[in-house]
Amino acid sequence: MKKPAWVIEKERSRRAAAAETVWLFGLHAVRDALMNPAREKLRLVVTKNAADRLGAALEGAGIDAEIVDPRKFDSHVPLGADSVHQGAALEVKPLAWGGLDEVCAARQGRALVVALDRVTDPHNVGAILRSAEVFGARAVIAPARHAAPETGALAKTASGALERQPYLRIGNLAEALERLRDMGYVLLGLDGDADRTLAEALAETGQRPVALVLGAEGPGLREKTRETCDHLVKIPFASTFGSLNVSNAAAVALYAAATR
Repeated sequence: MKKPAWVIEKERSRRAAAAETVWLFGLHAVRDALMNPAREKLRLVVTKNAADRLGAALEGAGIDAEIVDPRKFDSHVPLGADSVHQGAALEVKPLAWGGLDEVCAARQGRALVVALDRVTDPHNVGAILRSAEVFGARAVIAPARHAAPETGALAKTASGALERQPYLRIGNLAEALERLRDMGYVLLGLDGDADRTLAEALAETGQRPVALVLGAEGPGLREKTRETCDHLVKIPFASTFGSLNVSNAAAVALYAAATR
């Protein structure tokens, strides 16, 4: 009996995910990954100077470093010409954080989650992960497709947060948001044209968990995502004209939600 097309596609995606690897680069990103026991490390390429600077992080990493000539570094690793690697690159497997229910379950105390709707710029996602860690978010979630995957650029922008802040890639964002609602989360979608402010909505949530939902710059939230949110809210501006990129908006919203 021939397998349905959706089954074949699911199996293909699973095999691709199992084979996926990521090259992290830069001293900070490599050091944090080396010190993360949950990170599966495959290959480490460093210059002698970088190895000296990584110091103790190399000792307990469980991987042997390949020391290469700085002038030949680029020929040993598949990084872009504009990658600021500082003489250090580490091939790894993406982190496995677990499922949505496991990571985001609203346990004791306030819970906070960030959901990203087709935010594809790795620098924006890296900055959001960094802010999410600072303000204690349970997770940053994003669709498996049409969202920034783990990359060296994302890890470098996250400044170590990628190793500590759960970044969950899910199949369907609307379904994930519905599941968060079932867990007790209030879903607040950020929209510059909304009638109510973020502060007003947060004041009504009390001790309930909050999921902040942000869309890509320009298109914003997709219609299905907007419909799934409990409330659409805005960050008010001091003048008639103003805008924030998605990572800055996430930082402001996370601060407001964490300190409500």
